[in-house]
Amino acid sequence: MIMVNPKPSSRFIFFTLTLFLILTLFITSAITSVNAQLDNEDLEADFDELIALDEEVDSERKSEEKNGNNIKQSEAELLSKAQRIVIELNSDNTKRVIDENEFILVLGYAPWCPRSAELMPRFAEAATALKDLGSSLLMAKIDIDRHTKSASSLEIKGVPTLLLFVNGTSQPYSGGFTSEEIVVWSMKKTGVPIQRIGSVSDANQFLNKHSIFVVGFFDKFQGSEYEEFVKAAAAENEIQFIETSNLDVANILFPDVKIDNLFIGLVKNEAEKFTSFNGIVTVDGILQFVNYNKFPLVTILTELNSAKVYSSLIKLQLYVFANEDDFKSLVEPLREIARKFRSKIMFIYIDINEDNLAKPFLTMLGIEGSDETVVAAFNNEISSKYLLEADPTPSEIEEFCARLAKGTQPHYYKSQPIPSNEGETENIHVIVGKTFTELVLSSPNNIVLEVHTPWCMNGDVVKKNVEKLAKHFKGLDTLIFARIDASVNEHPKLEVEDYPTILFYPATDKSNPIKLSTKSSLKELAVVINKNLKNQQKNDEL
Repeated sequence: MIMVNPKPSSRFIFFTLTLFLILTLFITSAITSVNAQLDNEDLEADFDELIALDEEVDSERKSEEKNGNNIKQSEAELLSKAQRIVIELNSDNTKRVIDENEFILVLGYAPWCPRSAELMPRFAEAATALKDLGSSLLMAKIDIDRHTKSASSLEIKGVPTLLLFVNGTSQPYSGGFTSEEIVVWSMKKTGVPIQRIGSVSDANQFLNKHSIFVVGFFDKFQGSEYEEFVKAAAAENEIQFIETSNLDVANILFPDVKIDNLFIGLVKNEAEKFTSFNGIVTVDGILQFVNYNKFPLVTILTELNSAKVYSSLIKLQLYVFANEDDFKSLVEPLREIARKFRSKIMFIYIDINEDNLAKPFLTMLGIEGSDETVVAAFNNEISSKYLLEADPTPSEIEEFCARLAKGTQPHYYKSQPIPSNEGETENIHVIVGKTFTELVLSSPNNIVLEVHTPWCMNGDVVKKNVEKLAKHFKGLDTLIFARIDASVNEHPKLEVEDYPTILFYPATDKSNPIKLSTKSSLKELAVVINKNLKNQQKNDEL
């Protein structure tokens, strides 16, 4: 027989729970009563012991942190102090702060912007340096996401944005983005174009803070040459100008100054550290000297200095695209070559793995997929490009530079490899940059050329029309249909602005191609081609 335990009733469950709660309360009360009988002095002694133990552990922890992270803490404290100097603008104080201060440099930022995050600590460091210099400039920042209306009233539209307000009127920031460059630009824009240094100790302190500057030694701070120096200092917004009448100071800043009454030199923190000015002391002469010599012998391109590099007065620029390891073996020979072509060619290195910096240039050269060292040059004055097609050895690079300087290096036009077949279809020839002269300009035939790019809006329609025309005129030996992809092929005689474009090259005059309308119907295009063929035939008979 199977025995079944009866299920407990709800009354039994309630009774059990009640009993459990009563027992719990009783036990808790008993424990409390026992604790209440303990001696108060013993409790206090135990408590003091716990506090002492906790303080000991905390002291050890702080000591370890101090020893292990001393530098990190110091940097964090400095940054925290610097950030407190920068005023945080908001919806309530923006107008008042702008109205009440003569000079204010405002940084518009957003928490999600990586460039804002990169710039903000430098901005804070600059604020500290400016305060130490006694500058009256107020530094402020505004979160454009939180305070949209206030940012809009300041005409801040993107991030990061730097604006200088002078008596309420704004002007865009045009300096560099290191803390030193922000300080120099700010000082000059607020009426302090030159720092005067009178002692050796001040000179040594200055050297610890600045990596590039122009030093002027004047026996007396007067005269026409000194006035030109002051004007040049005010005009050059990126580099600090220093003046002194103390020869010992001058020799600290620029060793071996031996001139008694006048000397001007540029100092920068790189291999070519000291450069003397030997020209006529005029504003233009000094500025040209600075602009031609302020960059390192080989400049490493970054997103922060790219604008300065592209706007350099040296328009002929040599670019070396390589990975870091390959560049290390090239950098010293490159510096030696750069010394020989100083002021004529600017030498620039780009890490070939930095897509944002390298890819636009490599795309212009038609070799964006390259992972080998590439040496190329661009003349920004005449919008031309050049490519070293030999191995990039130091001797080949130097010869390449010599041809560039003389103007004998041929321009480079990108081209796809010469195709093995005659075309995508049996009726259409594929033209590339390297075959354009032979197959178009030197051909004895009439040529209909479709010029296209992958991004053409109506490229497929034009492509099909050209293929149908080629089929329609098949068998006519004097007429050849061809196409060229202008995105990866160039030629000096192929000048097209709109894509796709259809050009008719008459057999007897290839210098003046006739542009056919891509909006015309297939029939209309056939009529125009026939007309041009007949005109060509008449010319041949004459």
